Amino acid sequence: MNTMKRLELRALSEQELTGVCTGLELKKFRAGQVFQWVQGKAVQTWEDMKNIPAQERLQLAEGLDFHPLELVREQRSHDGTRKYLFRLQDGDTIECVLMEYERKSARDRRTVCVSTQVGCAVGCAFCATGLGGFRRNLSPGEIVGQVLDITHHLRREDPEFNVTNIVFMGMGEPLLNYDSVIKSITLLNDAKGQNIGMRRMTISTSGVAPKIRQLARDNPQVGLAVSLHAATDEVRDALVPMNRRYPLKELMAACREYSDLTNRRLTFEVALTADTARRSQAEELAGLLKGQLGHVNLIPVNPVAETGMKRPLASELKTFAEVLVRSGLTVTVREERGTDIDAACGQLRRQWESES
Repeated sequence: MNTMKRLELRALSEQELTGVCTGLELKKFRAGQVFQWVQGKAVQTWEDMKNIPAQERLQLAEGLDFHPLELVREQRSHDGTRKYLFRLQDGDTIECVLMEYERKSARDRRTVCVSTQVGCAVGCAFCATGLGGFRRNLSPGEIVGQVLDITHHLRREDPEFNVTNIVFMGMGEPLLNYDSVIKSITLLNDAKGQNIGMRRMTISTSGVAPKIRQLARDNPQVGLAVSLHAATDEVRDALVPMNRRYPLKELMAACREYSDLTNRRLTFEVALTADTARRSQAEELAGLLKGQLGHVNLIPVNPVAETGMKRPLASELKTFAEVLVRSGLTVTVREERGTDIDAACGQLRRQWESES
């Protein structure tokens, strides 16, 4: 009887698969074949692995869990954005989003926004995900699986479809699931897998200062975005509860250390509401970021009924940006995608759960 512990197939590197094959007395090159089928070609069944003998597939299946995510619901926006609700093996659900951008002077960009946790414990004031509380961390295979399953579904329409960029900005706080996120990045970057460049992946954090420092030292070359949202502890405490644990002084020190060690520019995300898009707050933000290597990404907040927050006027957004630019900061306003399909993270999941 085979008593080998069942491992999560989608979480295994080629080297780890080589160990599995050795333990089963299979030829080592099978590991590379399996890895390419799972991570590169995004197949969803053992039977799809055509160049592996049926008996060997059975041996591998006895010790490896291989469970693609179940697609529960898909929403499509008029701008091409697709939002997916996936059910995990234990019945929990997560969201992820595919955003496609056509470019005239460069290759088209296909970005997947992935979740890293079921729910979220941070509880940012404008976020629908936090309203449902925190359930658990996602495994590396569940994180990677979002990219693989979107790829699988889209290749039915376009056999040449590939994801080009990853943002860890979906449900959950990525740096509170650090090890799984780093493992998933390594898998997605593998040349025999999705082969997505490290610099085409970005982690977004609400401000877990110790993990920002650790990321700087591990230096996987991924981008880092900090959900800043306010320039004073008083305001940020109300918007981002993580600030009560790691206040702005500690957070900004970690950001400077990150830039010093990596020489990389951070993105500071600022979600603006009708209440926060004020000139005075823009001036405070300019002062906070003076001398910091980074740029500011302004985000008009997506309306979420339960939060009561409203979007700023276009004129308020323009004035806010102008104040920052005059202070010497580089500023972008996030291109809005999927506004007609409940774009705010967590909304599709909450809608589905209320109907179930």
